[in-house]
Amino acid sequence: MAEKTAILHIEGREAIELPILNGSIGPDVVDVRALGANGYFTYDPGFVATAACESAITYIDGNQGILLHRGYPIDQLANNADYLEVCYILLYGEVPTRAQYESFLETVTRHTMVHEQIASFFHGFRRDAHPMAIMCGVVGALAAFYHDSLDINADEHREIAAYRLLSKMPTLAAMCYKYSIGQPFIYPRNDLDYAENFIHMMFSTPCEEYEVNPVIARAMDKIFILHADHEQNASTSTVRLAGSSGANPFACIAAGIASLWGPAHGGANEACLRMLEEIGSVDNIPEYIERAKDKDDPFRLMGFGHRVYKNYDPRATVMRNACHEVLKELDIEDPLLDVAMELERIALSDAYFIEKKLYPNVDFYSGIILKAIGIPVSMFTVIFAMSRTIGWIAHWNEMHGDPDNRIGRPRQLYTGAKRRDFRSMEERELCPEEPEQIMA
Repeated sequence: MAEKTAILHIEGREAIELPILNGSIGPDVVDVRALGANGYFTYDPGFVATAACESAITYIDGNQGILLHRGYPIDQLANNADYLEVCYILLYGEVPTRAQYESFLETVTRHTMVHEQIASFFHGFRRDAHPMAIMCGVVGALAAFYHDSLDINADEHREIAAYRLLSKMPTLAAMCYKYSIGQPFIYPRNDLDYAENFIHMMFSTPCEEYEVNPVIARAMDKIFILHADHEQNASTSTVRLAGSSGANPFACIAAGIASLWGPAHGGANEACLRMLEEIGSVDNIPEYIERAKDKDDPFRLMGFGHRVYKNYDPRATVMRNACHEVLKELDIEDPLLDVAMELERIALSDAYFIEKKLYPNVDFYSGIILKAIGIPVSMFTVIFAMSRTIGWIAHWNEMHGDPDNRIGRPRQLYTGAKRRDFRSMEERELCPEEPEQIMA
């Protein structure tokens, strides 16, 4: 709702009135839609100061270290709810009653199997293919297997698609891993919860019974919760942009996976592990700490600080506790984990890191947990995608219920050649001319 108005004065033109919109919390937003009718666009590379939509799902205040899902603080959700309860909140906007939760849980649990022909689809990929490449292809192909409910204008069809994606993503993710190591696919089990089921499909074999460690399952569930949604990031915006064209939900989620695959977005915990491998030993840490403090050295400590959170990452405290629980439970001797723990100690006590607010973030701790559990680095972003699917679905569903929804069409500041006449090859050879200068 607009309570104030910004007046834009442009020399030689009549003033343009721009309404200022107020959200429930957060900064006010200048509604610039009137600029187009007056022959102007805004210029905002990366959309860092542009609200492309209205949303009631997630709120972030990076300066204060706040992350809310439907108004609920992330630490309260991670410590008091399981992943599927958070999924329900993100999808429907309110906490479920016990009956609603049990119905939701049963529906998700009983739709974790995938069409048997999908197993054959996997065999079209090379064994050494990156799991994210496989996920992009397989998730996009789900539209070919589940094409009975793709009417995006029907609430019931959107809900069915949401349940199918949420249910089947762990199965597909585990299939990616099993395929990469040449082991048989493991079917989901309805007697296990969401995190337990995923771990079982990842690490069990038909040869013997596999018992899921409850400490590992609890940590995995927290990883899912803490990565479930993060407002209008690159992959979520990609899902919304793809969805604005009317594309089916499976194609939209595949587009989100492709965006997440980029190392600047979903590869942070993978980059953290690569950094630990580069450091190699606790003995080498002082050298790398000094390099990190040297602004002229290209080396950067990965997993410390955050682009959005200028204070402490609110997810990191929860993940830190889970990380230490897992390391204590497994009692692993691994030099890289020793490096990680020493880096954490330094970052929480060194004046330079404290002053710069370079605290360990959620990617630092989640990467350590996943390595300790035995998950290869190539699967880290797949697990991120699996966790984030509910956020993508919630935004995709919200978008289609928004009366202001329209196909995305960003504008540009054109800096190419002005109008010029084209001459045939023969004319150009007979009479060459200097190319026109392109404006800087």
